[in-house]
Amino acid sequence: MSLRVGSPVAGRVVALSEVPDQVFAEAMVGPGVAVEPVRSKSDVVSPLDGTVVTLHPHAFVVANGDGAAVLVHLGIDTVKRKGEGFELHVVKGEQVQAGQKIVTWDPAEVEAAGFAPICPVIALDASAEVLGDLAVGVDVVANDALFDWSR
Repeated sequence: MSLRVGSPVAGRVVALSEVPDQVFAEAMVGPGVAVEPVRSKSDVVSPLDGTVVTLHPHAFVVANGDGAAVLVHLGIDTVKRKGEGFELHVVKGEQVQAGQKIVTWDPAEVEAAGFAPICPVIALDASAEVLGDLAVGVDVVANDALFDWSR
């Protein structure tokens, strides 16, 4: 069985190795891709159907019923903003659908504050071998497919 993981934001898909953070760039958290977001205020959407199991203004994890969990991190070191510039639209434990609005943010504002707005999208507790059809090097809109996760 394969799980489609969608893009949480519009932008250009890049390899994790391009993320300016060693933990993500070396896939220490898990395999995936990153999206260099369009620099305008926008909604961040769920990459899959599931439950919001972790929720912070700058990052969230959605897990489906099969235990597949995807981390979306909005920018690098943005935890230091203590929620400033992020508007949450869901609560922890909420059931969400792929493409449903989770957070609103402005990547240009994040960048102006001195943070890289790149968005790693990580398959947690997975090996790189189970991810396929990685959409690296293409432009996407929110909810376009980023990769398939063989389960």
